[in-house]
Amino acid sequence: MLKSLEIKDYALIDHIQIDFEKGLNIITGETGAGKSILIDAMSLLLGERASTEIVRKGAQKSIVEGIFEVEGNKKVKSLLEENDIEFFPELIIRREISLKGSNRCFINDSPVTLNLIKELGDLLVDLHGQHEHQSLLRTETHIDFVDDFSGNEKLLNEYQSIYQQLKKYKSELNELRNKEASLKEKKEIYEFQIKEIDTINPLPEEDEQLTEELNILENVEKILLLSDEVYNLLYESDNSVNDLLGEVKHKLSQLSSIDKSLLEAEGECESALTIIKELSSTLRAYKSRIDVDPKLVEQKRERLASINLLKKKYGGTLQKVIDHREKIGREFNLAENFGEEIARYEKQLRELQKQTGEAANKLSEARKKSAKKIETEVKKVLSLLGINQPEFEVRFSANIATDSDDFIFINSKKYSYTEKGIDEVEFFISTNPGEDLKPLVKVASGGEVSRIMLSLKTILAKNDRLPLLIFDEIDTGVSGRIAQKVGQALRDLASFHQIIAITHLPQIAAMANYHYVVEKIQEDNRVVSHIRKLDEEEHIREVAKLLSGENLTEASIQSAIQLIKSSK
Repeated sequence: MLKSLEIKDYALIDHIQIDFEKGLNIITGETGAGKSILIDAMSLLLGERASTEIVRKGAQKSIVEGIFEVEGNKKVKSLLEENDIEFFPELIIRREISLKGSNRCFINDSPVTLNLIKELGDLLVDLHGQHEHQSLLRTETHIDFVDDFSGNEKLLNEYQSIYQQLKKYKSELNELRNKEASLKEKKEIYEFQIKEIDTINPLPEEDEQLTEELNILENVEKILLLSDEVYNLLYESDNSVNDLLGEVKHKLSQLSSIDKSLLEAEGECESALTIIKELSSTLRAYKSRIDVDPKLVEQKRERLASINLLKKKYGGTLQKVIDHREKIGREFNLAENFGEEIARYEKQLRELQKQTGEAANKLSEARKKSAKKIETEVKKVLSLLGINQPEFEVRFSANIATDSDDFIFINSKKYSYTEKGIDEVEFFISTNPGEDLKPLVKVASGGEVSRIMLSLKTILAKNDRLPLLIFDEIDTGVSGRIAQKVGQALRDLASFHQIIAITHLPQIAAMANYHYVVEKIQEDNRVVSHIRKLDEEEHIREVAKLLSGENLTEASIQSAIQLIKSSK
C-alpha cells in the first residue's frame, strides 16, 4: 500500500506531504483545485515520462516521492534482488525532474532506470482514469485476468514447464539443421586436419618435455666438462672437498675427546662427509649415463618442429591443438551421422509438441469454463453501477499454425502458441441496449471505462495481487442511487485493496474511510494547491458542500450526516 506521497515544486504544488491509510481514501475538491495534478504526479512514480514544463515557476526541479509498504510482496522483492537493490519492508520511489532536462530515478535511494521504475509501478499500482497506466485497456492483459479469476496458476505452470522444454528442443534442432550444411562444407577440411594431427599424435605437454631433452642433448659437451670438474673438486683432485672434510673430521674428533660439547659438531661433519660421498656417486653415475646418439637428437628435433607447426596452425599451444582435435572429431562424427541425430531430435520434438498441446488444451478449457462466470458477474455489477442492460463477453481465438515447423498438436491439428498457451483473449462490451459488442480497449468514455474497471476489479478482487488501485473521476456520468452503488462497490473493493478515488459526488465521498480535500490558496501573491486530511467534522462539512455548494445550511449538514450514516 501507499503510506505517503510527497510532492515538491510540481505545477501549482509548492510542497505537500500526504499520509494515506488502508481502506477507501477519497479525494475531493473544486474543479481546477489540483486533483488531476495530484494524479499526474502520482503517475511519475509509476514510470510515466515527464516534461520540464511540470517544474513550478521559480524552482529548479520537481520532486515526487512515494513510500510503499511492501512487506511480503514476493514479486517486488524478486525484482529488486534481480537489480541488486536491497529489499526493505518500506519501499521508497523518487523521481526528480530538472529544468536542465535531467530525469533522475531512485529506488531506496539507489539510482535506477525509468524502465525499472515502470516495472516496479506495474507491481504496485493500477491507476484508472485519463492515463495510460490502465491494465485492462491493454488487450494482452485480458488473458491474465481470466487466469486470476479461474485460479489457473497450477495449469499455467504445468503448461509453461513443458513449453520451455519444447522451445529448448526446437532451438537445439534448428542449430543442428543450420550446422548440417556448414559441416558438410567443412567435412573435408576437418578430415584433413584430423589426419594431420593424428599423424603426429602429440601427447599433452610433449613439446615442453622435448625442449628439455634437446636442451640437454645439444649441450652434452659442456655438461660432461662441468660434471667432471665438479666430481674432481668433490672427490678426485688433490685437496678435494672429501679430503679436506676428512681432515676436519679427524681434528674435531681430537677436540671432542677433550671437550664433549664438540661431539655434535663432529657428528655434523660426519654427515657432511656422507653427503659429499653420495653427491660424488650421483655425478659419477650421471656421467656414465650420458651417451649421445646423433640420430636420436635429429629425431627429437624433427618431432618438436612438427609439433610446433601444429601449434602455429591450430591455436598457439599444444593444449589448444589437442582441444581442436577433440572438437573437430566430434563435428566430423556428427557430419557422418547427421541423419540419425536429426531424426532423434525430431522424434522427441513431436512428442513434446503433443504434450504441450495437451497442457494448452486443458488450460484453454479451464479458461472458457470460467469465462461464462466472469461474463455473468460483470454484467450484474455493471447494472448496479448504472450501466443499463450491459453486455459483456470474453472472446477466445486460437490460430492454426502457418509456420510449418513451429506448432503444437491438439486433436491432430497444428496450432500457434505462446508462453500463455494457444488462447488469444479479449473483452468485448456493449453499454447501451441494442448496441453491438465492441472491444473494451475501444470504449471511449473515461467514466464508463472506470466503471467497467470497477466491475471487473470487484469480481477479481480476491485474486488481483496489485495492492493499490487509483480511480480518477470514476463517477463521471452517474448520480443519485447509482452513485451510491458505485461508492458501495468501492467500499467493498477496499476490503481487498487500498483504494484512492477522486470524486465530486457526495454519495461516493460519504463512503470514505479517510477523506482528503484539495484546495487552492494564495501565498505570496501566487496560487498554490494544497491537500489535507479531514477530521470527522470536516468530513461532514465537505460532504455537505458537495450536496449544496459553498453556502452551507443546517439542512445540508444534516443531510450529509444521514448520508454518511447510511453508508456505514
